[in-house]
Amino acid sequence: MSEELLVNVTPQETRVAVIENGSLQEVHVERTSHRGFVGNIYKGRVVRMLPGMQAVFVDIGLQRTAFLHTSDMVAQRGEKNLPAEKGDTRQNVSSAPPDIVRLTHEGQELVVQVVKDPIGSKGARLTTQLSLPSRHLVLLPGSDHLGVSQRIQNPEERDRLRQVLNDAMRLNPVVGGFIVRTVAESVEVMDLTADLVFLQRSWQRIEAKIPEAKAGDLIHEDLPLTLRMVRDLASGAVERVRVDSRESFESIRRFANDLFPEVTPRIEYYSGERPIFDLYSIEEEIQRALERTVQLRSGGLLVVDQTEAMTTIDVNTGAFVGRRNLEDTIFRTNLEAAQSIVRQLRLRNIGGIIIVDFIDMADEEHRRQVMRAFERLLSRDRTPCSITDMSGLGLVEITRKRTRESLERMMTESCPVCDGRGTQKTPQTVCYEIFREVVRQARAFDAKGHMILAAQVVIDMLIDEEATALADLREFVGRPVHLQVEPAYSQEIYDVVLM
Repeated sequence: MSEELLVNVTPQETRVAVIENGSLQEVHVERTSHRGFVGNIYKGRVVRMLPGMQAVFVDIGLQRTAFLHTSDMVAQRGEKNLPAEKGDTRQNVSSAPPDIVRLTHEGQELVVQVVKDPIGSKGARLTTQLSLPSRHLVLLPGSDHLGVSQRIQNPEERDRLRQVLNDAMRLNPVVGGFIVRTVAESVEVMDLTADLVFLQRSWQRIEAKIPEAKAGDLIHEDLPLTLRMVRDLASGAVERVRVDSRESFESIRRFANDLFPEVTPRIEYYSGERPIFDLYSIEEEIQRALERTVQLRSGGLLVVDQTEAMTTIDVNTGAFVGRRNLEDTIFRTNLEAAQSIVRQLRLRNIGGIIIVDFIDMADEEHRRQVMRAFERLLSRDRTPCSITDMSGLGLVEITRKRTRESLERMMTESCPVCDGRGTQKTPQTVCYEIFREVVRQARAFDAKGHMILAAQVVIDMLIDEEATALADLREFVGRPVHLQVEPAYSQEIYDVVLM
C-alpha cells in the first residue's frame, strides 16, 4: 500500500490530506482562529463538584469549563484508562474508581491534560494521567507501566520491543511509564534511546513550569498540525510528504532533522502552479464528504445522518440490480458498503456511537463474510474502534474514539430556517397556526382588526387555497383580517399584529 501526505497551508488554515493508493482517506484541518486543545496541559481549578455523576467541572481558562471524571483521575493511582494506541489492553487494577469527594474538592488546583476537544455544547474532556508522545514512544509521567501497542501482533516482535525498551531505559534512566507505539516496529535501541532523551527533556521543561503556573494557565501546548502530522502519520509506509508552503516546508524539515532524520528525505516542497489539493481532486472529495448520501460504484448508496447522540449509516441497493439473484445482489452491495463505510468514517472523522444498517442477508455465510471484511478494514483505522456482531436485524454497532469535531461539524452549521432539523412546517400548517392565533387574539383583545405578516408562500396559500377558510375566519371574529408579505420572513415565521 502506497501512502502520501499532502499539506496545504494558508494564513487562515492548515489542511493535511492522507492519500492511500491514490484515494483520499483522511483530511485533517486546523484553523488559525480556532486551534484544537487535545494534548495541551493546563493548571486547572475545580469549580463545581458533581457527586451524582462522579465528576467535576474544571476551569482551565477556556470559554467553557472542562469535564473531569473520577475514572480519569484514578488513572494516576491505579493506571486505569492509560492512554494508548488502538488495541492496547491492560488489566485494571481496581474494579471501581473511588468516590469523587475522596479525590478532590472545590477550589483545588490540578494539572490536567485535554483528551477531547469541546464538541457541540459540551466542554473539553480532561485527564490527570498526563502523556507525552514522540515518534516511537509515549511517556506516562507518574506511572510505571511499560507496554507495547497491540497493533503489533507478532509475539516475538512484541517481546523484542519490550527488551529494547528495557535496554534503552537502562542506558537513560527515566522516571515514568512508556508505551511503545505501532510505528516503532523493527526499531533498535538507539532509536528508542533518542526518543527517551527527547521525552525526558520535554517533561523536565513542563515539570519546571508547574509550580509557578496559576489556575487557567497553559503549561504545555501540543505541536501544530504540520508537525503533529510528521510525528504521528509519517510512518514507513509514507512514500513522500508534499508541502505547498516554503515556510512550513522548512519548519517541517528542521523538526524532522532533529527527531526523525529518516523521514527528512521524503519531505518535498511543492511549487507547482496547480493547487496541491487539485492533484487528487481533494476539494471535490471534501464537498462530497459533506453530503448526506454516498454513491457506491455498483449503484448502491449509503445514507449518513449525524446527530448529537450517534451517527446512523443506512445501506441501500439503490440502482444496483445485480446479475444473479436478490441474495447475491444484497451480499455484493453490503461488501462494497463495508469498504466505503470505513473510508467515510476516516474521511468525515466520525466518532462516538455509529449504527450501520446493512441490508438484511438470509445466508449466514454471507453475514460472516461481510463482518470479517468489515472488521479487517476497521483494523487499519488509526483511531481506536470497537465493533459488535451483526444483530438479527442486520445492525452493527461501532464505537470510534472522538477527540475532535467531525468534518461536518467543523465546516458546516445548522440551517437557521429549520434549526438543524432538516425539515420545516408546510405552508398549510403555518396557515392553520395563524388562524388559531387570530382567534386567540380576538378573544383576548378588543381590536379593530388584525394584520397577518408572513412569507410570500404562506400569503399565497391564504389568498388561494385557504381563501374560503380565511373568509370564514373573518366572519367568525367579526373584524377585518389583512395580509402583508414580509420578504425577510422564512416559511415558518409569522406575526399577527393588532390594528
